[in-house]
Amino acid sequence: MRTGCTHHPLWPGLDEDRLWPGLDEDRLWPGLDEDRLWPPPFVARVGRGQAVPTTLCGQTVEDINPITKMISKLSHSLRSAAPALTRAVHSGTRPASTAASKLKIDQPLTAEEVYAREEKYGAHNYHPLPVALEKGKGLYLWDVEGNRYYDFLSAYSAVNQGHCHPKIIAALNAQASKLTLTSRAFYNDILGAYEEYITTLFGYDKVLPMNTGVEGGETACKLARKWAYTVKGVPKNQAKIIFANGNFWGRTMAAISSSTDPSSYEGFGPFMPGFDLIPYNDIPALEKALQDPNVAAFMVEPIQGEAGVVVPDAGYLTTVRQLCTQNNVLFIADEVQTGLARTGRRLAVDHEEVRPDIVILGKALSGGVYPVSAVLCDDEVMLTIKPGEHGSTYGGNPLACGVAMAALEVLEEEKLAENAEKMGQLLRSELSKLPKEIVPIVRGKGLLNAIVIKETKDYDAWRVCIRLRDNGLLAKPTHGDIIRLAPPLIIKDHEVRECADIIQRTIMSF
Repeated sequence: MRTGCTHHPLWPGLDEDRLWPGLDEDRLWPGLDEDRLWPPPFVARVGRGQAVPTTLCGQTVEDINPITKMISKLSHSLRSAAPALTRAVHSGTRPASTAASKLKIDQPLTAEEVYAREEKYGAHNYHPLPVALEKGKGLYLWDVEGNRYYDFLSAYSAVNQGHCHPKIIAALNAQASKLTLTSRAFYNDILGAYEEYITTLFGYDKVLPMNTGVEGGETACKLARKWAYTVKGVPKNQAKIIFANGNFWGRTMAAISSSTDPSSYEGFGPFMPGFDLIPYNDIPALEKALQDPNVAAFMVEPIQGEAGVVVPDAGYLTTVRQLCTQNNVLFIADEVQTGLARTGRRLAVDHEEVRPDIVILGKALSGGVYPVSAVLCDDEVMLTIKPGEHGSTYGGNPLACGVAMAALEVLEEEKLAENAEKMGQLLRSELSKLPKEIVPIVRGKGLLNAIVIKETKDYDAWRVCIRLRDNGLLAKPTHGDIIRLAPPLIIKDHEVRECADIIQRTIMSF
């Protein structure tokens, strides 16, 4: 072993004694022959940046396994020496991760280890149901211990087509091997094809591609304000957008500025001006609000998802369309959760055959494999935004375009809207058999549904979901006493009946 101030031949200028003061190499690696491990030809060639020779430690590359074993032993020794190495590191730096810690990432973990790792290293901004998932296929999810579950959340309706749909995965892989990102600084050969496909499918002049649902909402708000100033003639900085109480479209500053949920906005003020609130499903309140000449738009969910799958009265959206037209106000439909066949129609607004001025899509636009969102509208609104005024590095990237077209094709080819309509009716019919004193409300459209649990000292929605997990079905509470039930749209008749039976037996077991 070298002693004293040595300079490594492989990394000239490296002062080992300064880097690891007091480190006893003979004690750490007894009997290690450095010249055998790093023979001079190897050091000389690598040190000059030339190709690595075909022999290493006296052995050919083809016979490298013994060397791998030696490195494994060294890694074990490094773990034992970690305290000494950590003390040697300068107080102003963080120790680099060792090979040992990297190996741990690839080792199978128990559910408890998964929970503990997220708790230690991740922000505490979610409260997940305690289940550690590692695989999904179609209607099902599997946890790290091999247990299979029915998925009745669908990643908040992002997985309408089912987990890992083969056509969508094939599109992802094909595009990923060709071209993934160019930014919008250049044209690419697939964006135009995607834009033509989606605008033709939904019947709008233009699409503005983004990545997430909340980005789509922000984009819609910017379009509405720009239209208000350049077309409607609203005075500068006076444009207003009306939202409904109970809305949810994300957690950016704009989204929480329009929220009525304290868990979203408390502690994050001051908030953005120009957003007003009215009760949901309240036509007189909307009629009054739209009399303000500075109102640019009314942005609304056709069915409120996070609020607990709140379905408005029949005719509500029809009247919204009429009032917006009468008052020269844009009707923005937030279809991020309700759209793309979830409610039994291509869009939820299609139940009343109304056409919004702006439609926001997301979630299932990629089938759950990649963040993709889109804002659709006609030229009068879209062309108010000029080059440089809005955009995204990843928005409209080739990977997103390929995935989104495949995801939309699956919805159309497999007639998932029609299936959602039929299976949703069956699910609600089965769940309506539950005692009204326990489940007073079953509501929804298509396969976006919810049950309201009448809480007692013995059970609430959270405890019901825990027991549903134990019985092989994953669902999540929303707003205390409500459980949202939204399986992938590929679910079949016998699976609906089996899942309804699980839900019924679980609730009645308390």
